[in-house]
Amino acid sequence: MNSAIKKKVNWGIMGTGWIADRFASDLQYVDNGEAIAVGSRTLESATKFAENMNIPKAYGSYEELVADPNVDVIYIGTPHPFHIEHVTLALQAGKAVLCEKPFTVNANDLEKLIALARQKNVFMMEAMWTRFLPAIVKVREWIQQGQIGEVKQVRAEFGFHSEWNPQGRLLNPELGGGALLDAGIYPVSFAAMIFGANPIHISSSAEIGQTGVDEHFSALLDYGAGKAALVTGAVRLALNNDAYIYGTKGHIHIPTFLYANEATLQVNDAKAETFSAPRASHGYAYEAEEVGRLILAGEKECPIISLNESLNIIRILDKMRGQWGLKYPFE
Repeated sequence: MNSAIKKKVNWGIMGTGWIADRFASDLQYVDNGEAIAVGSRTLESATKFAENMNIPKAYGSYEELVADPNVDVIYIGTPHPFHIEHVTLALQAGKAVLCEKPFTVNANDLEKLIALARQKNVFMMEAMWTRFLPAIVKVREWIQQGQIGEVKQVRAEFGFHSEWNPQGRLLNPELGGGALLDAGIYPVSFAAMIFGANPIHISSSAEIGQTGVDEHFSALLDYGAGKAALVTGAVRLALNNDAYIYGTKGHIHIPTFLYANEATLQVNDAKAETFSAPRASHGYAYEAEEVGRLILAGEKECPIISLNESLNIIRILDKMRGQWGLKYPFE
């Protein structure tokens, strides 16, 4: 790809599930990219997806998708345990990668992918889409400006009540099910965005359900110097899903932080200031636009969510699972 003259990146969509559907539909709101191909394990599934999303090409295998010479970047929306295989496939083909969270199910797998991406000298990023929402960008600006002083505490939670389905993705250990990888990574990543991804101490507990995966958990991430984050995740428990950031001069509240349409800044006794950013898209368009910008600029990583940070976040999740004695069958 000649980034000096190219104005758009061509996306290939790997996977045809719910998350791939939402991401692909959001590409209509992106100025610097468009989906030109989709790949699935069956041609029937890929063709149906392509017709629904008005995507020109449909492939009945992931190998055919990554071999398409016109595809610049692959969005990977397959289940967690398959990420290492599918990212490797894309990287070996020289394609840039945006991979859904969690990047991999453990740090060992991600270390391999990072090494491969750097060896191939191609762009790779974890799809932590919430960091690119305008309301979350505004929150980072407020913190960097010192609006709430020195940040001391973060509280974030994301959880929902799913129906009992032992074979479904959320509760099946063979598919990397459980709250931590599916929901919990969001509050953990949110805390990392504020404090960094290197807590000095982690204390956590989880409810391990009948299928052997964590149905909900809570964790205290201690960063030292009086700084800490309390994070909670659940797939069988409906939570409030808000985030709070407390500093020495005030606090920030983000209702339903995962989807963040607004954020409120409260500085001491001053009148609260609310930043509102309603949108037409689901919200994935912002990360897609940034990925396109970085690829066209010849960059290999995103400073907003670097590969090293993604690796450190996965290491946090690994430590938490270690405290619970939770290991997936395929590990």
